[in-house]
Amino acid sequence: MKFFADTADVNDIRELVDLGLLDGVTTNPSLIAKSGRQFKDVIAEICRLTDGPVSAEVVSLDYDGMMREAGDLRKIAKNVTIKVPLTLDGLKACKALTSDGCMVNVTLCFSANQALLAAKAGATFISPFVGRLDDIHLDGTDLIAEIRQIYDNYAFDTEILAASIRTPLHVKQVALIGADVATCPPAVIKSLVKHPLTDKGIEQFMADWKKTGQTI
Repeated sequence: MKFFADTADVNDIRELVDLGLLDGVTTNPSLIAKSGRQFKDVIAEICRLTDGPVSAEVVSLDYDGMMREAGDLRKIAKNVTIKVPLTLDGLKACKALTSDGCMVNVTLCFSANQALLAAKAGATFISPFVGRLDDIHLDGTDLIAEIRQIYDNYAFDTEILAASIRTPLHVKQVALIGADVATCPPAVIKSLVKHPLTDKGIEQFMADWKKTGQTI
């Protein structure tokens, strides 16, 4: 499974690149706003840090506006992935862009039927939101399982990009189901290494080693 960082913080992205744990980046208008920087400048810097897909979201809601913005964003770097909302205009833009060789991430997916439409439109990635479904007392991982079955039934190439991932448990659940990608806040990715028995084992090994008085 691929790990994408869901952030616009270039320092966090650089750290994950150095650790060898990053396969791509997803951004959205909210994350860019938190950075306090110009949208295109942030996307350009992220694209220089990673060769993986970097999702840059359009803000227009009509087809013509989406295509105009996508045209500008595609000029930033070859690994820019245009992110469009799961609407009829968004699907129309998805079809046009992917037919022209552009990667497209269809976002804000909350149902298997929506995911089916995105795959029919040729989406590179579909972004079902796990955590936001949990917020309304639904199991977001059930949606990942439904999409996985449908895509496998018909051999769709669209990759399932599990989004709104908030905990290590979410990561494990979507990995077991077979999501192609999990996009997570950097803190969640780094937290996957943690286990109390690992910490305890290291502590014990270091204490025993110190007793030997040796060095390597």
